[in-house]
Amino acid sequence: MSNFSLRKFIAAAALAVCLPFVSQSASAAPTVNLPDFTTLVDKVGPSVVNIRTTSRVGSSSDLRGLPPGLDEGDMSEFFRRFFGIPMPGQPPRGGGGGNNGGGGSGGDQGKGGSRSAPDDNQDNSEQSSGVGSGFILSTDGYVMTNAHVVDDADTIYVTLTDKREFKARLVGVDERTDVAVVKISATNLPAITIGDSNKVRVGEWVLAIGSPFGLDNTVTAGIVSAKGRDTGDYLPFIQTDVAVNPGNSGGPLINMAGEVIGINSQIYSRTGGFMGISFAIPIDEAMRVADQLKASGKVVRGRIAVAIGEVTKDVADSLGLPKAQGALVSSVESGGPADRAGVQPGDIILKFNGQNVETATDLPRMVGDTKPGTKTTLTVWRKGQTRDLSVVVAEMQPDKVAKTEQKKAPQPKERASNSLGMAVSDIPADQKKALKLSSGVQIDAVEGPAARAGFQKGDIIMRIGDTDITSAKQFQEVAQGLDASKMVAILVRRGDNTQFVPLRPRVPAQK
Repeated sequence: MSNFSLRKFIAAAALAVCLPFVSQSASAAPTVNLPDFTTLVDKVGPSVVNIRTTSRVGSSSDLRGLPPGLDEGDMSEFFRRFFGIPMPGQPPRGGGGGNNGGGGSGGDQGKGGSRSAPDDNQDNSEQSSGVGSGFILSTDGYVMTNAHVVDDADTIYVTLTDKREFKARLVGVDERTDVAVVKISATNLPAITIGDSNKVRVGEWVLAIGSPFGLDNTVTAGIVSAKGRDTGDYLPFIQTDVAVNPGNSGGPLINMAGEVIGINSQIYSRTGGFMGISFAIPIDEAMRVADQLKASGKVVRGRIAVAIGEVTKDVADSLGLPKAQGALVSSVESGGPADRAGVQPGDIILKFNGQNVETATDLPRMVGDTKPGTKTTLTVWRKGQTRDLSVVVAEMQPDKVAKTEQKKAPQPKERASNSLGMAVSDIPADQKKALKLSSGVQIDAVEGPAARAGFQKGDIIMRIGDTDITSAKQFQEVAQGLDASKMVAILVRRGDNTQFVPLRPRVPAQK
């Protein structure tokens, strides 16, 4: 056999030996099974509704916003010629085509008698004011949505997946949580299954069904991106990357078990469209609100009458707290529950009714969920120690804005030559009485450390570290004894708000 033939034989033999291993290796590679949502959509889809709202406008307001020199007839002709549609807010010519429910082409809708054309029954002065989504809570016609979907609506229309349309009655709205409940006159409806938002896990697959831009029963999918996301609202949101757009508001966020775990409520966007971040109201919180709305049409919440702020790491370190947690009391309403319990500005509330207050936004939710009249315990951090205070929760009333007339600060009596960079003076007795103060000194001038930390002329210094400040002389003594290598927390009052401001004293000048 020639060398060439021998080489071909060896190569063929090697290939024959390797092929089984290649085949086995390929077959052993793990397969990734993506979720199939079809069964889930078939199960949940009928429980999702489209919500359309209208508002009544007078004939005098129909022409608002028209360009100068154009009347209603001119604009009607413009829309008819260039877009082939009537001017928005006007009924179609000929009375034929039905209503498109806020999006898409209306040419085929209304056929077969399954859905009556709203234009046959509604006043011509009604104009569409919004479109959103919702889901059926119970078989007897209760529907949940967002408060902002039905806000300021004169008429609410709910359309089911079988194209039946109902005029809904508003049961109740809670703007603080953005939850609303409406009722339609129907029975044997496909109610959605309520899940447990406390069991939601970051990374799990979720589904959204709604009416983005009026496109009924649009399905989008994604994962839970984060839990307990604080956006400054009353509730901690579920963050997802599910595509949610205008019109999805009020629709359900569904888990893989076919249970609703949230209400799609907000998106983060710089353009008005979806940018990969959306927020849903946890269903547990929403159901607590819905139950109260169904029972009485309103939501009753507790209050203890304090204004609070975040506890930063610098403040925690300077006050000896093991970690930055709790809610810093910036002001206490005179005569309110917290005031009667002995809570003071500068206290840090660590626990409410035995539950840890991790962040400042936890406290309003805990107090709000407490029935008015309940006697409970606040654990506060004050001057390096914890203490328990007994408080009786009151019912939340409309927000009050307390205003105190401020007197002009006197002219500086000395330069701000101490380590804090502040010149202070005693507060006149009548001003103390008006401000309901038992101690404190007033800033007359700031420089250096105080100026950089944001202190201003007219601010009132109430405490340095754990030491209450009672006079300008005592302030100077305390300031002189501060360690320039350590941050100190200064309790300052400005207007009606009180907060700790961390400040590092300056090193004394060498003589």
